[in-house]
Amino acid sequence: MFVSGLVSLFFFLHATGVECAFTVTTSNADVRAKENEGADLYCTHSADFGANARVEWKFRDMKGSTTNVIFDGKPTTPYAGRVTKFDNMLKFDMVTRKDNGEYYCAVSGSQMFGEVKVKLTVLVPPSVPMCRVPTSVTTARSVLLSCHDAQGSPPPTYKWYKDNNPLPEDPSKFAAFKNYTYKINTLNGNLEFPFASKMDTGDYSCEAMNDAGPAKRCAAVRMEVRDINTGGIVAGVIVALLALALLGFGLWYAHRKGYLPKKSESQPKPSVVYQPTSEFGDEEDGEFKQKSSFVV
Repeated sequence: MFVSGLVSLFFFLHATGVECAFTVTTSNADVRAKENEGADLYCTHSADFGANARVEWKFRDMKGSTTNVIFDGKPTTPYAGRVTKFDNMLKFDMVTRKDNGEYYCAVSGSQMFGEVKVKLTVLVPPSVPMCRVPTSVTTARSVLLSCHDAQGSPPPTYKWYKDNNPLPEDPSKFAAFKNYTYKINTLNGNLEFPFASKMDTGDYSCEAMNDAGPAKRCAAVRMEVRDINTGGIVAGVIVALLALALLGFGLWYAHRKGYLPKKSESQPKPSVVYQPTSEFGDEEDGEFKQKSSFVV
């Protein structure tokens, strides 16, 4: 039976008017601490669990993996040397960005169980984000610009700039941007143009920001939006046709001059086996037949 903050039994007893018992609480369910500094996570429980109540701490990271922090009253190997358990507190001597996540204080005793969740956010200022901006784009094509910072904590939000001017998240709400069709996702940093036009040409940069430190912006990259080069396409087709024509003429000329083997010459000649006749006639018939005459 799991709850966030108080055990479900507490709510049941409170609703029925019975005196509350077997409670597990925290004085701060959302702890924020700077990286490389200490942090205190609080957890208290009622006396109903007994004098020998078992208290354990578990950690669930941002990806959902769970690890024991305190087990059998002692820190586990990954936390030994930097975590200390007290009666009503889990003390970190120093936290890193890997400690971001949820911590569960689980109490068991007198055949009862209770649990409380404490969220720990390690504050890390954003770094210069990695920006991907195409330099050449064709009109009426879909274009995606991306921006990401993997270091900031809590995860940064993003803002895009064009020619050093901030782009509003919803361009339809601003008269100066009503003709723009772009879409901005401030959470993942994507800037998308469903149908790029020449008015989208410009210098683009992206800024990552959170409440842990100053915002950081990547260097601007120019994106040029051009019409489809129909003249180049036509010229390419003409060149290809000319190449085919020259190839055909070359084959015809080589054949006319005899540089290529004729069809009759290219066919293999039948093999002929010469078998001389017997001097005394055909042995198969058993008869003598004159094969030639002599003149004296």
